[in-house]
Parts: sequence; C-alpha cells; structure tokens
Amino acid sequence: MRTHASFQLIGDRSHQCDATATYTQDGARAYALCDGIGSTDAVRDWTRTATRQLARAAALRADAETGLRTVYEAYAAEPNRQDKYARYDLPAACAVVAVTAPGKPLTVAWCGDARAYILTPRGTVQRLTADHNRRRVFQGNRNIITSCLGATETDEERKALYGHPAIESLTRAMENCRLLLASDGAYEPLEDSARNLADYLTGTPNEAARDFTTSAIAHAGTYADNATTLVADLTARTG
Repeated sequence: MRTHASFQLIGDRSHQCDATATYTQDGARAYALCDGIGSTDAVRDWTRTATRQLARAAALRADAETGLRTVYEAYAAEPNRQDKYARYDLPAACAVVAVTAPGKPLTVAWCGDARAYILTPRGTVQRLTADHNRRRVFQGNRNIITSCLGATETDEERKALYGHPAIESLTRAMENCRLLLASDGAYEPLEDSARNLADYLTGTPNEAARDFTTSAIAHAGTYADNATTLVADLTARTG
C-alpha cells in the first residue's frame, strides 16, 4: 500500500504555485512542500524545480535542516539576487521539509509559513513548525512573510529584524504516526473555521490528502488560495 500522497487545488488563483516532492536515498526519505510567492508562470516553474531540489538535497544528507540550508544558500548566492532591489522581482517560496532515516529521529526544517504537523497514534494533531510571518513577530498581517527560500539574508540578519533565524528546524523521536505538510491555503481555512484537523486525516494517505485539501477550499470563504497537502504514514525503523 502506498504510504504517502499529495493533493492540491488551484483555488481562485491564476496559477498553481504550490509544489510537493519526495526523494529516497539509502533508506532516507525526504518529503518537501513549497508555496510559491506570487502567481505567474515563472513562480510556478521555479517553485516546482526548487521543491525537487529540496527533497533531493535533504534525502542525500539524511537531514532536513542541512538539506534546506544547502538549497537556501545556493539560491542566495545567485548573482542576480545580490541586488537588494532587483531580487524582490525574482521567484521565491515558503518551504518545509521532513526527513526520516533508519535509526534516526525525524527531522523537520522550514522557512516561511508552510507547516508540518503530526497526527499521533492517540489521534491528536501536533503542529511542529512556527510560522515566519508578521503575525508571529509583530501580531501583524499573517500574509507578510519574514523568511523564505529565495531570500539572501543570514540567520543573524533575520534574527536582528524578526527575532527568528532564516531557517528553523527541530528533531523529534520517531514513532508510528502520520505526517502532514500543508501550504497556508490548506491549513488556514480549516483553522480559521475552528475545525479539528484530525477529522480530515483519516483513511489512506491519498484519501486524507484529498479530504484535507478539498475541505480547505470549501471553507475558504470569498477567496481561496492555492491549497496543497502531503500526507505520509511514518514508521519507526531501526538502523
């Protein structure tokens, strides 16, 4: 039986600029989701490529943070991103990646407000990430991002401005559980409607990803963003 699946809907946007990818290397598996900032052909294509690069980098290193930093730093070093005015016209995306590997804990890393959650065997949903946006920092507009893939700022520069590094990460002991990666267009409508996210994570991974995403669009109100989820059943493995 397939242990992971993703599903997405375009909502009311002109382009689908979310993307997901998985990559497996020597028993390590990476799950990545990126939410492109903007709605153009260029953002859509760049985000798809960046998501594949992120999943591959994280799986090859068997670590989410190392993988995300590798891709973040590669984009930050691009010559056309060195101009602080011109770079704001270049594609960028919120990103989250999770990695499992035999004998190792689950690792998660992110920049932006794409999120990771765990559905525990006890049926409770636990959020693993903390958003990089102005709602977290200044109790302001949640749609203003304070870090993203495609930016050039270092951890120290972001901390000076917003109190959090450019990239954050966590390590969690592995257990048999269900992983959820979600773009803001998927989790916000359900949380804003005070829904229990666990109710949308039942069935197979494919059923859960589809139910979560379609329910998000149904609860989005007057404007529906791109909505994307990736659901994976994780199993604690020994080396």
